Amino acid sequence: MKSIAIMRPAGYLEESIKLARSAGFNVIAVPMIDVLDKTDSNFGGFVERIMGGEVDYVIFTSANGVEFTLLKLDDPSEFIEQLNKTDVVAIGPKTENALLKNGVRVSMIPGSYSSQGLVDHLTGIEGKVIEIARSSHGAPELVKGLLDKGAVVHETQVYQIITPRDERHRKLLEQVLSGEIDIFAFTSSMMVRNFMAIADEMGIKEKIIRIMNEKTIAAIGKPTAETLSGFGVRVGVMPERYTFEELLRECREHDC
Repeated sequence: MKSIAIMRPAGYLEESIKLARSAGFNVIAVPMIDVLDKTDSNFGGFVERIMGGEVDYVIFTSANGVEFTLLKLDDPSEFIEQLNKTDVVAIGPKTENALLKNGVRVSMIPGSYSSQGLVDHLTGIEGKVIEIARSSHGAPELVKGLLDKGAVVHETQVYQIITPRDERHRKLLEQVLSGEIDIFAFTSSMMVRNFMAIADEMGIKEKIIRIMNEKTIAAIGKPTAETLSGFGVRVGVMPERYTFEELLRECREHDC
């Protein structure tokens, strides 16, 4: 049985472990990134414009973005009622499920679950007011792409991504050195950077990269794959649909 390293945020680990085990993998799980609530100076305007009926589209780029947005509100039901008068856009099925679970109607999902996919999907938006609720590390391509299409764009950062460092992470790197990991599943650029930063602090980064290039590296999304390539790591699996389930399926199909 092949061993897969899963490094997703703590809130996703339990489900990810179940999925990987059901796909036939032995799992080594350590969160390489985590999420915390954040309220920036733009959040008040975001709520006011939606409540005032001034918004055409509202984009959510993750399930976390949905949950952290609603957690900040004293009366989410009133906000959701107004939100449903706009075209709500979800980046993918997980985000859609989080919205539907909270009573929000989803108008559209792009064919490609990415920032570029959202930009390509939204047409005829010149002069339209678009609100984006996402993390503090959202890809700049989304805002730029929508602005280039003539939209009026506002962004609020409703949560932040942090990079934890403790004994679990050092142990994971030691397991890499001892050859215990066959597959590395990276789901974000920040995850890659924290992994490499810890390896660098331990003085083993070059050795880790050499070992990784003898194993299977799976990445969700082009930005993640490009970050890995920037460190000299070859990516062997990158699913067309940017979901963890698809990543596992492709690993299995590629006989990882």
